[in-house]
Amino acid sequence: MKDEIQARILKKSKESYQEVWGKSLVIFCTLLICMLVISIFVFITSKGLATFFENHASLKNFFTQSTWNPNMSDKNGKPLVGALPMILGSFGVTLLAALIVTPFAIGTALFMTELSSKKVRNFLQMVIELLVGIPSVVYGFIGLNVVVPFIRNHFGGSGYGILAGATVLFVMTLPTVTSLTVDALKAVPKHYRQASLALGATQWQTMYHVTLRSASSGIYTAIIFGMARAFGEALAVQMVIGNASLLPTSLLTPASTLTSVLTMGIGNTVMGTVGNNALWSLALVLLLMSLFFNVCVRMIGRKDK
Repeated sequence: MKDEIQARILKKSKESYQEVWGKSLVIFCTLLICMLVISIFVFITSKGLATFFENHASLKNFFTQSTWNPNMSDKNGKPLVGALPMILGSFGVTLLAALIVTPFAIGTALFMTELSSKKVRNFLQMVIELLVGIPSVVYGFIGLNVVVPFIRNHFGGSGYGILAGATVLFVMTLPTVTSLTVDALKAVPKHYRQASLALGATQWQTMYHVTLRSASSGIYTAIIFGMARAFGEALAVQMVIGNASLLPTSLLTPASTLTSVLTMGIGNTVMGTVGNNALWSLALVLLLMSLFFNVCVRMIGRKDK
């Protein structure tokens, strides 16, 4: 009896030790992640704001001017860091890609969840997973050799521009938006559909009036996640957009994005110079936009609750 009590005490003390060790490890990992995120925010913010506090660039000109030449100064001695062409280019390709991908993603998701057989659904799921695993550089090469010549031959211009970038981003974001939309549609309770059909609605009426509306918040979240990926994509867009730091006058003229200017210029500048600080300012804008997309997702999720 005494040995059994001692064994239970030892077992309990061992479990308590493992529990304390496990909690400590979880807390340490959580604090490490928080410190990493805070460090990234502080570093990028300090570097991005140096353009305005150390190099005395105008914040208003940064968002409203179209001349990007950090090594030159205007008549007031302020560096020419007009980021408006890159900002408009980023928003242009992102919004156009979102407009194109939304109906395709919703249609594919509806077909997979409501109409297709199990074999077809599994095949489409495999195709979507394959598209997710393709590297960005492959999408860029395909866009460079297929999309750009097609646009040049059928729409005119050089083929490089926002339309080419949006087309490549459409293919890249389609798997993400489709997968999240499928999850949102699967989360709709089956008795919603059964009740609608029992009241005499057709399958298409049920999908439109019941399934899509019930999953609307999840679909909005999927679209925003797709836009977030499109806004931050660099390599594939850089290969097809033309990389001209000019205000885009149409979808067919060469343009640039925040990420394309960053990837081309960050390796050709010296840390602490005006040109390097200006690129960090572009990175800060990207960081703030990513934060904005995440806030939108959180607000949609909270509204759904």
